[in-house]
Amino acid sequence: MGTVRESFPALQHRDFRLLWLGQLVSTSGSMMHNAAILWHVALLVPEGQRAAALGLVGLVKFVPIVVFSLISGVVADALDRRKLMLWTQAAMALVAGILAWVTFRGLDSVWPLYALTGLLSAAGSFDGPARQSLIPKLVPAHHFANAISLNTILFQIAAVAGPMLAGLAIASLGLGWVYALNALSFLFVIGALFAMKPLPPQPAEDRVAISFASAWEGLAWVFRAPLIRSSMLLDFFATFFASAMALLPIFAVDVLHVGERGYGILVAAPAIGAVVASLWMTRHAEDIVRRGQVLLWSVAAYGLATIAFGLSTNFVLTFACLALTGVADTVSMVLRNVIRQLATPDRMRGRMTGVNMVFFMGGPQLGEVEAGFVAQAFGPVFSVVSGGIGCIVATAWLAWRTPELRGYRRTE
Repeated sequence: MGTVRESFPALQHRDFRLLWLGQLVSTSGSMMHNAAILWHVALLVPEGQRAAALGLVGLVKFVPIVVFSLISGVVADALDRRKLMLWTQAAMALVAGILAWVTFRGLDSVWPLYALTGLLSAAGSFDGPARQSLIPKLVPAHHFANAISLNTILFQIAAVAGPMLAGLAIASLGLGWVYALNALSFLFVIGALFAMKPLPPQPAEDRVAISFASAWEGLAWVFRAPLIRSSMLLDFFATFFASAMALLPIFAVDVLHVGERGYGILVAAPAIGAVVASLWMTRHAEDIVRRGQVLLWSVAAYGLATIAFGLSTNFVLTFACLALTGVADTVSMVLRNVIRQLATPDRMRGRMTGVNMVFFMGGPQLGEVEAGFVAQAFGPVFSVVSGGIGCIVATAWLAWRTPELRGYRRTE
């Protein structure tokens, strides 16, 4: 059996280790927050409007990403990414603190939740490109795939712990404390950033001006790269059709008849499957030769598991189907990120990540809106099952239209 050092060599690097540990706490807080927002909205709106109101949560998260994604990528390429993260983390802590304060004072309208969720997403749209383009600076190239897998593990551990803790905290402490704990969690990343060594200055030839021309340069570069472009489109269409997580409160209450704790367990189910897949990928990602085909089949499996989830009326079966979506999504996520980050020059990484945010975040967020309105019109089961079918159809179409992705192998 390999040692921890052999399995997780990226953690040998001090600055990456600091950021990873800080993000583990902060992302857990964010996952608590996300689960609490959906539950909060479901409590504040009448039952007949609940599906559409839950879908709108995805819309208010997505709009700031569309508005700021290109400029945030330019800013991440132009400024010191570590210092930029300090500002974005502080801004997100402030917004979460304000949401805790208004909740403690008593909240009987859903609109402040939407407004503050939008502000949190705006700050996050600047944080994402800075954070993701910082990571290749913290580990050598031969440990980068391991760092990507470790970040996937981090995200999924947080996605398991966060919703489960949210369910317990909502039931025992109340919603305001969930938001307050999230605000405190950002301090762990801020502390890690202060403890890290300053980044070396950008070489003169790689310096980027904050301008429309720089944003256009990044956008044009992404769409000229077939593998990067097709992987982004695959991510968007698959998650747009198969994003049914916003409907989980309805399934928990109306289909499965479980309360807050059952809801928290179901929200965590995809992450539990993803943690298992992430641990496997840390050891075996480099062994996958036909990466394009594995990527496409993993997304198709995601759609099949979503269909099974929509048809299930049993809590254990629903949990298993959601866990399988986490397994499939993790395999595709690791392969997509390794391809994109290593194929992108450092001076473009922020802008590539900014463009990718529109696809990566836009798919599930718009998908939540679509799922909510389809569920409002035809019922939650129809919404989830038709979404899973749409995911499979979109995957097949992209596989047919993009031979570069279909034939991509590790040796390339």
